[in-house]
Amino acid sequence: MAKKPMGMYVPIVTPFNDDKDNTINFDAFKEVIDYVIEGGMDGMLVTGSTGEYHTMTEEEHKEVIKVCCEYVNGRVPIMAGCSGTTAKATIEMCNYAADCGADFALVLPPYYQPTTEEGLKEFFLEIADGSKIGLCIYDNPLATGVEIAPEMIAELAKHPNIVALKDTSDMIHTSQCIALTRDNPDFAVFQGYEHTILPALAIGADGGFAILMNAVPGEYAKIYKAYKEEGIDAAVELAMRPDMADLYTAMEAEPYPAPVKAMMEMLGVPGGVCRKPLPVASDELKASMRQNLINLGYEVK
Repeated sequence: MAKKPMGMYVPIVTPFNDDKDNTINFDAFKEVIDYVIEGGMDGMLVTGSTGEYHTMTEEEHKEVIKVCCEYVNGRVPIMAGCSGTTAKATIEMCNYAADCGADFALVLPPYYQPTTEEGLKEFFLEIADGSKIGLCIYDNPLATGVEIAPEMIAELAKHPNIVALKDTSDMIHTSQCIALTRDNPDFAVFQGYEHTILPALAIGADGGFAILMNAVPGEYAKIYKAYKEEGIDAAVELAMRPDMADLYTAMEAEPYPAPVKAMMEMLGVPGGVCRKPLPVASDELKASMRQNLINLGYEVK
């Protein structure tokens, strides 16, 4: 039975060069890996949405997973984004990631052309049966147009190889998923929005993913430690400082991950550019984020 993930998982960016093809800068990628691990992250999601997997060829997608697993070398657990539009293609990517050393696979539902509820259930179960590593179901209805019902999440969670949910949805959905799976010790619920990680933890979530973790991983490590050791009130004091709250909003004020990559560059961390057609962050947003960082005590460029 696959062990479930826990804690703060950074959906790590993929730094691209500012050249004609926006080639991948693997040296910068390794610097970012070191930065977030040293910042206290419990785990890492590679080739997720924030990692811009959707702009990559299959060969690039695999190379990024391979380089990440080799360079992390067991320092933290790795979850690899392995989504495909068919179960067969998804299983192949899951098992490639497993062979590279990944611990978990993040899997979206089939999107673009919707299926039935039964088709959706069969899709996840087929992947779970065929994958060498535990699956984290990714519910992200804003991006996919597919909402996975909490009742289906609870049913799928009974499969020994389906170990987690990344819920990038509203807190009503998250709270229902937590309530329906809370008696399953082998299944974890993660919240995927910056603003709602702490509310989700307060009602029983096991961890969170946040774009902002790429820039200020230490802030999230402190928030999570405060929550675990001192309780929710102590964590709220850290999480809801006005400048932190402003940065949560900034992460998706413009097409992501441009805002966080710009912030990383301000901090001397090589976030690189986004791959076209994704834009760069606006000067107005960069000025606002720069002031937030200064107010939080960071030295910025």
